[in-house]
Amino acid sequence: MQNVDGAVAVRARTLGSGFVLTAQRRALILDALRRDGQLVAKELATELDLSDDTIRRDLRELAAEGKLQRVHGGALPASPAIADFSVRRQVATEGKVAVGKAAAALVRSGQTVIVDGGTTAQQLARHLPHDIDATVITHSPTIACELVSHPSIEVLVIGGRLFKHSIVTCGSIAIESILQVSADAFFMGVTGVHPTAGLTTGDAEEAAVKRALSRRSAETYVLATSEKIGAASPFTVIPMQEATAIIVEASTPDTQVRALRRQGVELIHAR
Repeated sequence: MQNVDGAVAVRARTLGSGFVLTAQRRALILDALRRDGQLVAKELATELDLSDDTIRRDLRELAAEGKLQRVHGGALPASPAIADFSVRRQVATEGKVAVGKAAAALVRSGQTVIVDGGTTAQQLARHLPHDIDATVITHSPTIACELVSHPSIEVLVIGGRLFKHSIVTCGSIAIESILQVSADAFFMGVTGVHPTAGLTTGDAEEAAVKRALSRRSAETYVLATSEKIGAASPFTVIPMQEATAIIVEASTPDTQVRALRRQGVELIHAR
């Protein structure tokens, strides 16, 4: 981690442990995460001349507010993609269209593909060519409804308990159904794509369903709009190296692109 701002460090050492200091420390933590993409608790404590316990308490409380994701020894940026479905519809809409179109272009006639739930996957469904003849398997009622009027796509819906946050099915019934299918490709949504934390999402059951879907597919493509790159959520879906490719926006910063490529994963740039 780069050195923190000297003036802030001085204030941290002179203002004591009152409310103002707490607010300053936490603002500094969030600034460091935005700048560096990660934070090492021990390094920050040393630079601010504060105890490890003080920094850990700050991280714990910021995590409880959803402002960062705690990991062993420090923290990573939290993903804004953990918001409810209705809220996520308003986030990075142009990027979702671009990534969805790029994903739809990978689907070929005659294929059986699995399409995850989510607002980016919704754009994939909307941009499938009208003359394509394929089978789509999904555990998302939203995706199924998007394809109702498609003239030549057969839709298979996986049942289970409805996870209302993402409007997808999950649980043991969904897993048992997934074990009965095989697909050429799975187009997977996640809430975090981070070079060290990997491919993550915010719910354990949803992560298990995504993992099962990936393992029933010959290829797995990750739909990754800008707000998900460099962010992390609590539950790992699959190791990044198990993904066939990650579809990213063309405007993804070079630093983030290089960090992902160092993990040995292929990137597809949505144009």
